[in-house]
Amino acid sequence: MLKHLLRGTALSLVASAALAAAPDAALQAALQKVAEQAKPGTLGVLVMDPATGQSVSVNAHRPYLMMSVFKAPIATAVLSQVDAGTLRLDRKVHLVPADIVGGSAVPSTGAALKSGAKDFTVDELLHAAVTQSDNTAVDALLRVLGGTATATRFLESKGVHGMRIDMGEGDLGRMFEAKGSDAVLASHVNSSTPEAAATFLRKLQAGELLSAGSTQKLLALMTAQVIPNRVRAGLPAGYQLADKTGTSGTEDGHRAAFNDIGIITAPDGSKRIVVLFLVHSPASSDQATAWFAEIGKLTAASMSR
Repeated sequence: MLKHLLRGTALSLVASAALAAAPDAALQAALQKVAEQAKPGTLGVLVMDPATGQSVSVNAHRPYLMMSVFKAPIATAVLSQVDAGTLRLDRKVHLVPADIVGGSAVPSTGAALKSGAKDFTVDELLHAAVTQSDNTAVDALLRVLGGTATATRFLESKGVHGMRIDMGEGDLGRMFEAKGSDAVLASHVNSSTPEAAATFLRKLQAGELLSAGSTQKLLALMTAQVIPNRVRAGLPAGYQLADKTGTSGTEDGHRAAFNDIGIITAPDGSKRIVVLFLVHSPASSDQATAWFAEIGKLTAASMSR
């Protein structure tokens, strides 16, 4: 009798665990609907519960141009060297006006250089690159790091496969100017699959990429980033988002990339990872922002069910 009770209890627990971990069919359908609205652009979406590893996704099995999303992985690679003791946050980096790279969300470092050469600490460059999406700062960090290959090797070594960093913001901007958006997208430079971006975020929040102190530091920088819309705009009061956005310019009425990846934390402490990559879209920034906000709202609602 006891044997049958124990077996029944075990089967019940397995069934309950499977039910709890099952993908959210309602969320999947809602995400598909938003992706349909985004056509003729392609909207790649992935929402993951990091506690179970279960995810729902749309158009997720292909690479997307990251744009400034890549600043968070680069910052992670820099902080890994700080953790290893081979780099210090207070190390001074000398920059001159020729190092200015345009196109930043907030040109903090670049603006400071317009009056002449200046020294910045690695810590200041991290803050500018992640929180203010400053292009000059991230290209300086890549030089300190040892180049883009170092960043990609770090990600691969940590099990983040499908995310590649080939060039800095300056070189990418020149590639856009010389070859155009279609050629950039076809080359898959500076690209990530949604699965790779989700893996990066899951490993980051779990403390698998950095020390506890560096993990906390980077997540705080991502939480403080200066673009308050996109996914963040759809979250109810009490929800937090640690994210990194990325945006390209437009060419012939189409935007090559409009992105947001991040970790949503509900008031009860539960989390969801959300990855959004919109490519080759004729939509206005306001329309794309509305789609991203809707996905933020849908994700938050799924967390309360």
